[in-house]
Amino acid sequence: VSKEVEQTLKEFEPVFKNEAVTFYEHLFRPADYIEKSIANLSGHLLIGGLFVLIILYLFLFNIRTAFISALAIPVSLIGAVIVLLETGVNLNIMVLGGLAIALGEVVDDAIIDTENIFRRLRENRLLAQPLPVAIVVYDASIEVRSSVVYASFIVALVFVPLLTLNGVAGRLFAPLGYSYILAILVSLLVALTLTPALCFVLLGSSLNETDDPPLIKRIKPLYKNLLGFVFRRFNRLIVGSIILCLSGIFAFFNLNSNFLPELREGHYIVHTTSIPGTSLQESLRIGSKLSEQFMAVPGIQTVSQWAGRAERGADTYGSHYSEYEVRLNPLSGAGQQQVMNRLREILSNFPGIVFEVNTFLTERVDETISGYTAPVVVNLYGNDLNVLDAQAQILARIMREIPGATDIQLRSPPATPLLQIHLNLDQLNFLGIMPADIVNTLQAAYETRVVGKNLQGNKTINIAVALAPELRQQPESIGHLPVRSKDGTLVRLEQVAEIRHTASRYNILHQGSQRRQAVTCNVIDRDMDAFMEELKARVLKEIPVSAASYPEFTGAAVEQAQARNELVLHSLLAGVGVMVFIYIAIGSLRNAILALINLPFALIGGVIAVVITDANLSVGSIVGFVTLFGITVRNSIMLLSHYRYLVEVKGNCWSLETAIQGAQERLPSILMTALVTALAMLPIAFNSDNPGREIMGPMAAIIVGGLASSTVLNLMLLPAMLLKFGRFNEGHH
Repeated sequence: VSKEVEQTLKEFEPVFKNEAVTFYEHLFRPADYIEKSIANLSGHLLIGGLFVLIILYLFLFNIRTAFISALAIPVSLIGAVIVLLETGVNLNIMVLGGLAIALGEVVDDAIIDTENIFRRLRENRLLAQPLPVAIVVYDASIEVRSSVVYASFIVALVFVPLLTLNGVAGRLFAPLGYSYILAILVSLLVALTLTPALCFVLLGSSLNETDDPPLIKRIKPLYKNLLGFVFRRFNRLIVGSIILCLSGIFAFFNLNSNFLPELREGHYIVHTTSIPGTSLQESLRIGSKLSEQFMAVPGIQTVSQWAGRAERGADTYGSHYSEYEVRLNPLSGAGQQQVMNRLREILSNFPGIVFEVNTFLTERVDETISGYTAPVVVNLYGNDLNVLDAQAQILARIMREIPGATDIQLRSPPATPLLQIHLNLDQLNFLGIMPADIVNTLQAAYETRVVGKNLQGNKTINIAVALAPELRQQPESIGHLPVRSKDGTLVRLEQVAEIRHTASRYNILHQGSQRRQAVTCNVIDRDMDAFMEELKARVLKEIPVSAASYPEFTGAAVEQAQARNELVLHSLLAGVGVMVFIYIAIGSLRNAILALINLPFALIGGVIAVVITDANLSVGSIVGFVTLFGITVRNSIMLLSHYRYLVEVKGNCWSLETAIQGAQERLPSILMTALVTALAMLPIAFNSDNPGREIMGPMAAIIVGGLASSTVLNLMLLPAMLLKFGRFNEGHH
């Protein structure tokens, strides 16, 4: 749309030149942010894909096996995109974000399948009478089939709560959820069909290797020694792990939270409000002073101001209100934050104004939630405007006293200067003047009135009259307005009316047939939930609540808490489904519970990632933790189902040797899937405070951190825990 509008405007350039109109086309262009975000995410998808290929080759040390595994990425992502486009979903930033997060995971199923087939084919070559390739490929694929299918369903299932979110959070994150789940399910389909077929075609006839790849050869003995150390010092390590997990859970509940991270759109909207009644000229004078100071800030490209309201504008702002579009040069997230801090500094040192500074998208999100461009909104309902005003002043004072509050505004400020004209009806009757004549005179003087038309060829030009501009600025001149009486004599307005200065308001807010006063604020450098708790406690304590007057707390701050609670509740329900899948895959309730030990392990790394990246816990971060739990359970299932296969199918007895053998055999696929997923996320997690990565970045960082901690503990402690507490039905088959 932006490009078509720009193309059309280019055609108007000669017209603008003839009319001496200066047209600034780049004051605010939302498409810039979208284009930059998509370019950033697309670039990271490519870098992530490259990392995946490197890891696959290092671990498999075979071009063909790496190719078979890697092919799952384009096939799965393209398959998901085709389904999305066919169902009418556009490829927006959130959809691309879902695909970016799924990038490392869509290859996991193919890796598990390929790695197992590759290993079984190598083992088959060492047999005195090798089996036919088709049988080996089929058996190896069936061996990991259940763990692949159930693990994929679990990873998809943990994302379902995202689709059940209500409000703005639901609208934001549902596209991400759909694209992610679709990519995972398509990757499962690829792993069940295309991967074994390609293994049969490409590996069957030309596989000469009979040994482990060099990297695996080196890692396995080290891993065996490490497992021996863990088995010997198991009790101490378990105590240490429990302490770690408890501290991780404690830290998680003490993280700062907000609805969305700061969006880096390369553009800020600044709102300023002066004392009600400030003239348009004064607003423009203040605006020019502010614009000068803004332009002196390094990184700012253009500043534009509009003041008051258009004749037919939708917003009911007075002449005391101004809005500024501040466009930045291309800057990093940290650079944009510095500009924002500098803007706030300039505005807070400027006398006589209250202000807000936001990005366009943040404002639209806040406005959609509460109707105001602020994350914290308190509505006061009542019948008496004076009582509401007094309560609003108390509320604004409470907000100012709470640490973290900024940009505090009364949305319907009282005491707007007003000229009141009381008509003397007796005098009007005596002179034969109708009240409508007075209204028409005032309208002509101050609003202009069309009194005729001038025809020039096929053009019709309205002729309007109005009072001279300098007289319109003088309140005392209103009394000298001439009004024509019935007999044609002119009388002054002050002779037939009482004119007096008073105070009122330029708008009265209503909702649900009730009068309303609203006070809003923003929160900086403070946990949003803690701020809201303190605000609610103080408001309910200091402002009396009655049937006639009561407060309502709304805005992004409230929506965030609701979205998080919904997500946690629905995730617990999804957790029941996850537990059922784990039980089916593993066949033992005791072992299924042991598989969940991975969750607190994953939480530790996720929390560390949040602390290192200095991010707040947004709704996106919670989504990151939910995703992480799904991925880490997959690794537990892979290990447990392989132990089950060794004991129940191969007939091994459940002992230290089997525990070490199973862990060693599953080491390559667990390490590969974890590394591939983590490295595919790394480009998005790295330097996440940039356009297109603000929401995905913290999610990716949590997944990378959680995968690191859960994989280490999964490979080290889980075999020892299963040996000590796990049960397998020996000789079941």
